Amino acid sequence: MEVPHAVESDITYGPENTICRRLPARVTEHYRSLRPICGVSRKTGYKWIDRYLRYGPAGLDERSCKPRASPNQTDQEVVTAIPEARRCHSSWGAKKLLVLLHKAHPHWDLPGRSTVCDILGRHGLMPKQRQRRRIGHPGKPTSTILAPNDLCCADYKGQFKTGNGLYCYPLTVTDSYSRYLLSCQALDSTAVAGAKPVFTRVFKEYGLPMRIRTDNGVPFATTTLARLSALSAWWVRLGVMPELIEPGKPQKNGRHERMHRTSQRRNHASRRRKPVRPAAQVQPLSR
Repeated sequence: MEVPHAVESDITYGPENTICRRLPARVTEHYRSLRPICGVSRKTGYKWIDRYLRYGPAGLDERSCKPRASPNQTDQEVVTAIPEARRCHSSWGAKKLLVLLHKAHPHWDLPGRSTVCDILGRHGLMPKQRQRRRIGHPGKPTSTILAPNDLCCADYKGQFKTGNGLYCYPLTVTDSYSRYLLSCQALDSTAVAGAKPVFTRVFKEYGLPMRIRTDNGVPFATTTLARLSALSAWWVRLGVMPELIEPGKPQKNGRHERMHRTSQRRNHASRRRKPVRPAAQVQPLSR
């Protein structure tokens, strides 16, 4: 804000050396005309006028908001001792450094672990962590399903331990239009070597689909370029486009998950059903 020329004799100061609002008429009128344009309150406007009259154009510069005194500030001797201790023990963290300083100086008021880490970071003694590369995601699938083989869904039905103590990973493949179960193969892992023969048999028996919808886990997707894995890259070479659901949202592949729920209920029902033995095999009780 540009203020008309005024000298120190034109201004009246209050009891605490603050500017009063009884300014010369030419300054007041000019300020009233500029205040709506600047969009500041009356108090703020008089504050900037006071700074300009006291310090000139330098008084309009932005001032630091740092407090003059901080009662919780760490003592300077502690701030100096922490980097020195770290240089003597380069592999020690904040926890061990605090124990060392407490033994050497029991009367010191030591800060917390997070404050020690901040002090080490300001002195360049904290190793910089490697930033994990963020891989983009194409978003939720928007394809329409109008005929069989327009879209197939594939997923692993969790994992469970069999009677011999080994884990089983059932790989299921369905046609999303007809909801027909194309394959349900028990595998010993989620490796590409076991999944690729299953898809080869499905493609030979039912033909190539246009797209295959899966989640973002292995072996369907990875964290490489375009999230392509060895299996999905093989699909692309065959002319089948992989389609990924949003991370952490299995409901985006709801038809396939609903099939998993139905098959699980049937398996539990068959386990609870007692086998019927022929009458000839029933042994009489001997009492």
